[in-house]
Amino acid sequence: MADALLALNAGSSSIKFALFRHAEPVPAQPEFVGQIDGIGAAQRAHLRARDKTGRVLDDADLVLEDEHPHRAALDHLVAWLRQNAANWRIVGIGHRVVHGAEVYSHPIRLDDAHVARLREFIPLAPLHQPHSIVGIEAMRAALPYTTQVACFDTAFHRSQPPIAQMFALPRHITAQGVRRYGFHGLSYEYIAEVLPQHLGNAAFGRVIVAHLGNGASMCAMVDRKCQATTMGFTALDGLMMGTRTGAIDPGVVLYLMDHLKMDARAIEKMLYKESGLLGVSGISQDMRELLASEEAEAIEAVDLFCYRAAREVGSLASAIGGLDAIVFTGGIGERAAGVREKICRQISWLGLELDSVANTADDESISAPSSHVAILVLPTNEEWVLARHTARLIDASRAIETPL
Repeated sequence: MADALLALNAGSSSIKFALFRHAEPVPAQPEFVGQIDGIGAAQRAHLRARDKTGRVLDDADLVLEDEHPHRAALDHLVAWLRQNAANWRIVGIGHRVVHGAEVYSHPIRLDDAHVARLREFIPLAPLHQPHSIVGIEAMRAALPYTTQVACFDTAFHRSQPPIAQMFALPRHITAQGVRRYGFHGLSYEYIAEVLPQHLGNAAFGRVIVAHLGNGASMCAMVDRKCQATTMGFTALDGLMMGTRTGAIDPGVVLYLMDHLKMDARAIEKMLYKESGLLGVSGISQDMRELLASEEAEAIEAVDLFCYRAAREVGSLASAIGGLDAIVFTGGIGERAAGVREKICRQISWLGLELDSVANTADDESISAPSSHVAILVLPTNEEWVLARHTARLIDASRAIETPL
């Protein structure tokens, strides 16, 4: 029986998981990978899993009878793992945790005290943090003697200069932790890790990474460290997203309260779940569906998404003093050639020149030979980042326990 590492990403409507061989180094390709989708939408969710050859291991509906659908979905996952990972000894579980606040800038081994501390951050990420904690609790109960590790989406952005983390608010509010944190940090960490393989020495220059998907953000790096990012206090800020507004005038929120008499929960639902591509198009939050549509509202939603992205690139380039490379990642970034083309055309003044043929083919390098800025398309691998951090903490503790 071989040792394995489980990476777990419990989101607001899905649970992603991947099993990696515990080796040095941890292989980038998992032994199997899967996802439970549709949690909370109804009593029925769906589980899909495949092995490293692409063979389908499972593709089935799940009935979530529990009044707590995330916990019920995790119970299904535990049962599935016991059946399908019987030949593996899971020695560590890496959990994606959305918010580490100002407290956690590195992955940690979880214990009761840390879990209690993570609960304190629920007000900072009310739609995400509770699901991370449910995942942690479920796995601690199912595998109580297995090392559990928390990896934080906010940690990568702690390298931002202090000024980049501030809002122009009274200092006593800032002192309570109201500042720009940034998210999608595990995705950015992976891209930063592999950049030298694709850019050579240019990887240490001025690079903007665009993580474009149902949740979308950008990160500006110098020397592969974050210097600025589009998301702020919450994962609502910055770019337009699938159902989220992105940056919005705070006065709009006051207007909704004062004149439309909407309460906090109704506004929260609108900003997080009814806006973005879905709200503007009135059709779908799925970029693929919108790109295929000839409806004027769909075209306008795509154009607004690209316009907002192009504006943010200009802002981030200013923050780092120019641009040497831009990397597209995430579901939209990796697969929507039309979106990449629109964005690159609008920021061509920065020295970008797109190779249309390479872009249409979703090649890794899509910049023309004459482009002054490298343009790359790289798949992200957050699960591998989780597994690698888990392995490092396990191996470090073993080294301490068994000194030479």
